[in-house]
Amino acid sequence: MLLFWWWAVPQVKPSSTRLTFCTERHVPKLGVMLVGWGGNNGTTVTAAVLANKLGLTWMTKVGQKRANYYGSLLQASTVCLGNGPTGEVYIPFCDLLPMVHPNDIVFDGWDISSLNLADAMRRAQVLDWPLQEQLRPHMEGMKPRPGVDKVIVLWTANTERFCDVTPGVNDTAKSLLQAIESDREVSPSTLFAVASILEGCPYINGSPQNTFVPGAIELATQRQVFIAGDDFKSGQTKLKSVLVDFLVSSGIKPVSIVSYNHLGNNDGHNLSAPAQFRSKEVSKSNVVDDMVHSNPVLFGPGEQPDHCVVIKYVPYVGDSKRALDEYTSEIALGGTNTIVIHNVCEDSLLAAPIILDLVVLAELCQRIWVGIEGEGDPQPLHSVLACVGLPPQNHMQLEYKTQQPWGCAKRAHPASNTMWPASPKKPAPHLNGFVCPMESNGHLDAKSPRLGLQN
Repeated sequence: MLLFWWWAVPQVKPSSTRLTFCTERHVPKLGVMLVGWGGNNGTTVTAAVLANKLGLTWMTKVGQKRANYYGSLLQASTVCLGNGPTGEVYIPFCDLLPMVHPNDIVFDGWDISSLNLADAMRRAQVLDWPLQEQLRPHMEGMKPRPGVDKVIVLWTANTERFCDVTPGVNDTAKSLLQAIESDREVSPSTLFAVASILEGCPYINGSPQNTFVPGAIELATQRQVFIAGDDFKSGQTKLKSVLVDFLVSSGIKPVSIVSYNHLGNNDGHNLSAPAQFRSKEVSKSNVVDDMVHSNPVLFGPGEQPDHCVVIKYVPYVGDSKRALDEYTSEIALGGTNTIVIHNVCEDSLLAAPIILDLVVLAELCQRIWVGIEGEGDPQPLHSVLACVGLPPQNHMQLEYKTQQPWGCAKRAHPASNTMWPASPKKPAPHLNGFVCPMESNGHLDAKSPRLGLQN
């Protein structure tokens, strides 16, 4: 459907395109390389797959528990196919197309710790002790394993400090490769991404730093290798995505969002550093910015909610993250509405099913081609994979998600030398409870007149 503007009045001209989808039905033996395999997420996802594969049960103070994949979109949710003689027909999401089953994934990876996976699992303190004891014999001697058809690399290590895009270093594929060759500073996650791309392996980023600098994106596009991800968003940020989407889509105007977290795992310790915290703050802010830009009726040019994010390290709570949020919104006739939420998130137990979904979907995307009927062979999806937004999409703008433009994408926008539109200048964000410029990385500027804590 094409949208035209005539004297500021939108005019719509219907159009249609018949698409052909091709999916290779052979499901390969999949290997997943985890950067940070010995961390909380890496040990938990490995333990989850083993526990499900072995059909383990264990006793807790509330009774017997059985291994499952709750929290996995593919393994624990259903899709409505339509109406049948007895009503709506639902099937498991994983039955829509031939997909890798998590039980068949082979894990390997890297970690700065020398602990074996069993000891790393014990250190993480995520799983019940009776379950750990059953898994220990299977995880003590985990070594790199050969014999897979495909490999996907996933970053589940700590959040890095935010990386500046520097001309001549990481702004193009050529400059990025030259910077690596000349031993200039390049983020470790970007190094892993480049290595994966050069080997033809999809790379998924599970932390909020800006791993995919323009040079990495250009290299992935040139090599036609899939890249995806900028934080798992398993707890507070996922809830924020859903709630802000609900409010804005309902015509309610959020004007203040204050988010507080404290957690005690290694991620919490790492995020207590201002430079690393900046990466997380940007990731949490982006989910709000997207919804604000989608509704010019509620938000005028340059207008956005006050948004304050605080993260504190409290060792005692371990992997059980506490999140408190306050959402204040304007409603009709000058009224206000306030929602306050207290959310306890088992960080790694929420992230592990998401990791499995991401690697299964990344592998599936390698076997999908799409094209226009009668216009040549179908083509693979675009190298930069992106999730479809929360609202149902009746066309998904597929013409923008393939390697070569077609349909509306050919004529809707003029050619541009930039890989994405320039973002409008944003006001100073609220970093860890303070209002300060983005360049401060969370530190207070003694010259700034705005040093007070925000309510």
